[in-house]
Amino acid sequence: MFTKRPAGLRLLTVHAHPDDESSKGAATLARYAAEGVDVLVATCTGGERGSVLNPALDRPEIRADLTRIRREEMAAAREILGVRQQFLGFVDSGMPGPDEPLPEDCFAAQPVEVAAAPLVALIREFRPHVVITYDETGGYPHPDHVMTHKVAVEAFEAAADPKRHPEAGEPWQAAKLYYHLALSRVWFQTLHDAMTECGVPSEMGELLAGWPDIPPALATTTRIACAEQFAVRDAAMLAHATQVQPGVAFMAHPRDIEREVWPTEDYHLARSFVSDPGGPVGAVENDLFAGVRVAEGA
Repeated sequence: MFTKRPAGLRLLTVHAHPDDESSKGAATLARYAAEGVDVLVATCTGGERGSVLNPALDRPEIRADLTRIRREEMAAAREILGVRQQFLGFVDSGMPGPDEPLPEDCFAAQPVEVAAAPLVALIREFRPHVVITYDETGGYPHPDHVMTHKVAVEAFEAAADPKRHPEAGEPWQAAKLYYHLALSRVWFQTLHDAMTECGVPSEMGELLAGWPDIPPALATTTRIACAEQFAVRDAAMLAHATQVQPGVAFMAHPRDIEREVWPTEDYHLARSFVSDPGGPVGAVENDLFAGVRVAEGA
């Protein structure tokens, strides 16, 4: 796939299902792609067991053909974002109830080292400078999101070790590993407060009132200014038509308010092999490739 990989900066983002790349960090991807960075989305599963969240498309024939439809939606979204994308070939785990076992064939039921092998091969072939994935909570407790975190961290480390997966190509050490801080409580609260102050009805109050008792978010180390790409992000999200109802939930808040009060997408730097990050120690980065551009001459 990458035998003619161009010189320059490369960014890999690892997600659980089709649509995750558009709801978490999509404006960042669009910004870097527009700047000439080679951006690749790795999608662990095909979303086969996902729900149809758009009532207009919740029909028997859609549910029966969801595997094909979600791949077509993914193809449309990646074109909108201007990125490349590759499925890793695992089967969606669905969202089992508290006492329900995972399906035997699913992604989250695989041994982590086994599930990481295709991603190790992809990293060694693509050779990203930066890798992005979820934190250890998965962003929310879907088994595939939690597994994606485990697999991405395993692959990030294993890809650099010549003793591991020797069949998967020459080792590659990515310079940085980031975790998404998307859709955080403080993001919802900020938008809710801004909408309320402007007299705009907000549906976020009920969500915030029922917010689960979870550990505080990781520290924000990096803010990527990407308000100009919010329209591209939204178009990519709407391309996943079975997963998004226009004007509802994430698609409901006014974009002009979002651009004013939260014009960035935010990340936590989890691993770094950059010797000179540039800028003052402890300063919040404004570039995922901070410290990498100098080393690569980019």
